[in-house]
Amino acid sequence: MNIAQIEANLQKLTKAFKKDSFVYDLLLAYGQPKASITRLQQGGLNLSKTAGEIAWKKKLFFKATQKVDVHELIEDLKTDDNALKHDPRFIVVTDYETLLAIDRKTQDTLDIPILEIARHFDFFLPWAGMEKAQRQNENPADVRAAERMAKLYDEIKKDNPISAGSIGIETDQVHNLNVFLSRLLFCFFAEDTGIFEKDQFSSGIGSHTQPDGSDLHTYLDKLFEVMNTEPGKRKNLPAYLQAFPYVNGGLYKNKHKAPVFTRRSRQAILDSGRLDWSAINPDIFGSMIQAVITPEHRGGLGMHYTSVPNIMKVIEPLFLTELKEELESSTPNGQANTKKLTTLLHRIQNIKIFDPACGSGNFLIIAYKELRRLEMKIFKAMSSLALSNISLSNFYGIELDDFAHEVATLSLWLAEHQMNQEFFKEFGRTKAALPLKEAGNIVHGNATRVEWEKVCPKKDGAEIYVLGNPPYLGAHVQSENQKEDMKIAFHGEESYKKLDYIACWIIKGASYIQGINSKLAFVSTNSICQGEQVGILWPKVFEKDLEIPFAYQSFKWTNNAKNKAAVICIIISLGTKQIIKKKLFSRNTFKAVDNISPYLIDGDNTIIFSRNKPLCLVPVMVRGSSPVDGGHLILNDVEKGQLLSEDKSAQAYLKKLIGAEEFVNGKVRWCLWISDEKFVEATKIRFIANRIEKVREFRLKSKKEATRDSSKISHKFFEVKHQKTNSIIIPRVTSERREYLQCGFLDDNTVVLDRAQAIYDAQPFIFGILSSKMHMAWTNVVTGRLKSDINYSVSLCYNNFPFPIISDSQKKELEKHVYPILEERENHSEKTLAQLYDPDKMPPGLREAHHQNDLAVERCYRSKPFESDEERLEYLFTLYEQMIAEEKTKGTLFEVEAKVKKKRK
Repeated sequence: MNIAQIEANLQKLTKAFKKDSFVYDLLLAYGQPKASITRLQQGGLNLSKTAGEIAWKKKLFFKATQKVDVHELIEDLKTDDNALKHDPRFIVVTDYETLLAIDRKTQDTLDIPILEIARHFDFFLPWAGMEKAQRQNENPADVRAAERMAKLYDEIKKDNPISAGSIGIETDQVHNLNVFLSRLLFCFFAEDTGIFEKDQFSSGIGSHTQPDGSDLHTYLDKLFEVMNTEPGKRKNLPAYLQAFPYVNGGLYKNKHKAPVFTRRSRQAILDSGRLDWSAINPDIFGSMIQAVITPEHRGGLGMHYTSVPNIMKVIEPLFLTELKEELESSTPNGQANTKKLTTLLHRIQNIKIFDPACGSGNFLIIAYKELRRLEMKIFKAMSSLALSNISLSNFYGIELDDFAHEVATLSLWLAEHQMNQEFFKEFGRTKAALPLKEAGNIVHGNATRVEWEKVCPKKDGAEIYVLGNPPYLGAHVQSENQKEDMKIAFHGEESYKKLDYIACWIIKGASYIQGINSKLAFVSTNSICQGEQVGILWPKVFEKDLEIPFAYQSFKWTNNAKNKAAVICIIISLGTKQIIKKKLFSRNTFKAVDNISPYLIDGDNTIIFSRNKPLCLVPVMVRGSSPVDGGHLILNDVEKGQLLSEDKSAQAYLKKLIGAEEFVNGKVRWCLWISDEKFVEATKIRFIANRIEKVREFRLKSKKEATRDSSKISHKFFEVKHQKTNSIIIPRVTSERREYLQCGFLDDNTVVLDRAQAIYDAQPFIFGILSSKMHMAWTNVVTGRLKSDINYSVSLCYNNFPFPIISDSQKKELEKHVYPILEERENHSEKTLAQLYDPDKMPPGLREAHHQNDLAVERCYRSKPFESDEERLEYLFTLYEQMIAEEKTKGTLFEVEAKVKKKRK
């Protein structure tokens, strides 16, 4: 039985709801055999002999009642030997208005109006043989805690609706609720990790508040006030409140009133407290809880988690590897050099870590923990009796989201406690957990507008490392506020409009670290190192006398979510120029290079700028023809048939129409193609006349003057690039997975749509060049991206592609290798180009034909084949620099060729 069937069954159950048969109908809805349900109804499988109860071995303990409170009943059943005797998977109780249930395997709970059962169909899926998916590589305790906290947060919000009035009032209410949740989280963690007595907080609520939740807010307000009061200043308090320690640290300093509670929300707090919070991983604690308050992310509660290995990709080359190497050099052959170790200790205790987009603090937490562990190694090497002197006050952050800012502070406290526990295990001593100290310098604000130096002051000699994972957002998806952020960060320069949002952090970071003992490293989308963004952003960075000390080339930045988010990212660093080798990481290895270019390759800081004409002696490439017609000049096969059935002479006004989608996926469309001379004759055909009139109406409605003007020629495409020659088509957008660009030859009766590029009257050898690995390597680095797909650019990629002048015999040699590629495609004519060029399914014959073409193209550059794309790119960029230098002194190759031809004449 599939999920859709189960959901439909449950909807039927609620529409024809019957108390007497409810539990049996519920079991049937999940596909339990009718024969078994009949036996259960007749008592054969029911191991309970008490009226109103069902005990089905391994499956269910069910009890219906209208005499006692169902919440109290289920609490009693959790520990009732009679209810648990036959190991039921689910305990279910109901009064036929409310349904409560416990999944004893996962410890999940359900508390809903009974008629909403269809909305919660996933709870009982194990009855249908479907276990809830386990999140790979996640700590189950983390997931369970997130789910419990999500439920708790929802219940509290339900009991405390946000005012719909003033924005300021609403903001205060949300802020207060977020602060309250942070306080609860600390208490849950504290009672399971030795900060409080075991279960001190949860037991206090269970013992000293009413079951209906009516006095819980009063209790919590008093308790939080007590935790912010030093022991000597507490007067006339009952012993159970006096027993709570003094916490302070700012967490309970401000008087935020607790929300009100009901029986259900009070129970949600007690359920959350029953988890073992010592098993929660503080590294991802903040991110996990941030998911709690973002309902749209509930489907994958792990989606905010940033894996520790990925964070280490930033931290290790930024500062940690160097510190570890210094520790090794300070303990040669296991002998401690006390002077060197003392210097290193002083250094790490004064390092500042600054994340100007800190979210809930993941990067700061991991950096803090790694420095604490390094400090412990130094103490061990020195046989020191000192206590840790790495202060949370050396950790700085800026975060726009109020709750994330609160949680970052809380998470740093918890990380400090965890590291103190590690310290105690190693050395038998540590600092007291309480009272809390002021933790970190986490500022609530907009990092694109806040002055970073005010957040993390750059004092003389300070060693500062800026790091993090700022928001990406391409230019076309930025909000008005974000566009204004960009304008401010770039001081109003118009060029910012084409940049990704993360460019704000790059340019502000470059200014911040300029001229000081500091480096930065950010996770970013690879788009800021591709296409026209390179020419806009990187000259502004390099003019500050900075370089790229290390970088990770494109890789998938994954997390621990059930449906793993995988964004194509890079890691890029900035620092003051130094005469040392740089580290360029690719996959799991790195190579030492003299310089890392802004395209993240080994080479100089050469930047490719747009140009209107090709750098080399190759034909002009143009974008295809643009209809701007509302779809009325374009026909599918059915519409073409309708037109020809009306008048067969209409064939004279039709051409094939092919864009990227049609070409790659084997589709065909048609378009009306009517010359001015044939206009009157064509409009005698009613179908065509109607279509032309619709185009005219469509264009007249446009806000653009040029489009409105084109309504006068509604029988033609808005922009006509088509020529009466054969052509080579190149899709503008193609999958980044493919190893080659997909080019093709078209006849003169086929119009190339503007979603593709075209070269008209092209010689076949051009196809060989475009279809080569040399060109693909260049394309992958130089051109822009649409999401992760290649967005092929004429002005950046094709016009700048460096290709040497070759002889006619070399051109013929290239042509010889073009035809086998076309033949191999024809041999698999049942497949689309998308299928043929899938790297996992590419036919061996086609792959070999491309390989031979690659070798022929590479022989145009040098006799020895290239062994890698890195080698190809190094050669191409060197050649590009030479050609640009020659162009400045001799003119373009076209101009040189023209002069040679003139001399010959």
